[in-house]
Amino acid sequence: MSMASTNIMLRKLVHTLEKQKKSLWRTVAEELSSSSRKRPYINLYKINKYSKPNDIIIVPGKVLGIGSLDHPVTVVALSFSKTAKEKIEKSGGKVMSLYKAIQELKDFKGKTVRLMKQ
Repeated sequence: MSMASTNIMLRKLVHTLEKQKKSLWRTVAEELSSSSRKRPYINLYKINKYSKPNDIIIVPGKVLGIGSLDHPVTVVALSFSKTAKEKIEKSGGKVMSLYKAIQELKDFKGKTVRLMKQ
């Protein structure tokens, strides 16, 4: 039995994601609905290893700053550590919250989007 988050913004985000046509967004909603302890923590070295320049990486959890990026990527996540944000921007990439990504879904068409979870 999954408990609904007490965070109203997060509940609204999950609801919006569930209404999307793409199964990717429904998968992200499912991940965000789980316990906060089960949400993924992804380090930069993993994003660097499994992405190509200009990819869009979606993390239904937190991005941490261990490792480095040697190419620009757009990282969309629930939250970021301070060092992760700095390193992503330093590599020429962009940092975007899931909340903002929802408003800009149309910009993702035709781009390589990858979901990372553990």
